[in-house]
Amino acid sequence: MPAKPQPRPPARPRLYEQLVERLVEFMSEAELAPGDRLPAERELAASLGVSRASLGQALVALEVQGVIDVRHGDGAIVRRTVSEEGVLSLLRDRANRRAEIIEARQALEVKLAELAAERRTDEDLAAIDAALELMRAEVREGERGVEGDERFHAAITNAARSRLLTRMMDELAPMIRETRLESLSQQGRPQASLAGHESIASAIRLGDPSVAAEAMRQHLRLVSTVPELPTDRATA
Repeated sequence: MPAKPQPRPPARPRLYEQLVERLVEFMSEAELAPGDRLPAERELAASLGVSRASLGQALVALEVQGVIDVRHGDGAIVRRTVSEEGVLSLLRDRANRRAEIIEARQALEVKLAELAAERRTDEDLAAIDAALELMRAEVREGERGVEGDERFHAAITNAARSRLLTRMMDELAPMIRETRLESLSQQGRPQASLAGHESIASAIRLGDPSVAAEAMRQHLRLVSTVPELPTDRATA
C-alpha cells in the first residue's frame, strides 16, 4: 500500500526574508520617516549578525519595492513606510512573477533588437552611444549603472519603431525596473551587463538583425540570473 501522506511543516523563511522583516521592524521602532537615513551597512550588518552581502540583498529587496532608495555614497534613504506583513507579501509575489517578467522581456526585446538593426537611424545610434557612455561612467564611479541600462534599452525600443511593441514595453516598465535593480545589484553584474550592451550596440550599428537578436537573447539570459542568497546566520 502506498505510504500515507504526512503534513509537512511550513517552510522556514529564507534569510533575506527574515532580514527584510527585521529591517522594516527596525524602521518602525526607530520611527523613521520618508527622507530619514538608515544606519551604515557595516553597522546594520553587525547589529543583525549577518554578512554585508546578505544585508545588501535585503536592502535591494526593499529598494525594488520602493521602501528605500539606495544612493551611491549616501546610504539607504527611507522613501515610504510599510507594515512587515505587507512587505513580505509583496516580496513573495515579486519572486513568483520574476520568471514571467523575464519571459516577457525575452519575447519582446529580442524582436526589438532585430528591428532596431533594420530601422535605426544616425540619431538612434547617437542615443544608444550616449546611453552606453552614461553606463560606463556610472560603472567607473562604482555605481550599478541603472540609469544607463534603462536608457540603453529605451533607445533600442525607440529605434525599432514599433508602436505596439513600444506600448507593451511601457506597460512592463515598472516590473522590468524591479528586475533591473535586482540584477545590477549582483556582484560583477554591472560590468557584465555593460559588455552585453556593447555587443548588442555593435550588431545594431552594423545593421545585422540576426546577430543583434542573438546578442540581446544572450544578454537577457545573463541578467535574468539571480543567484541564491547566502545562508549565513541571522539573529532573527
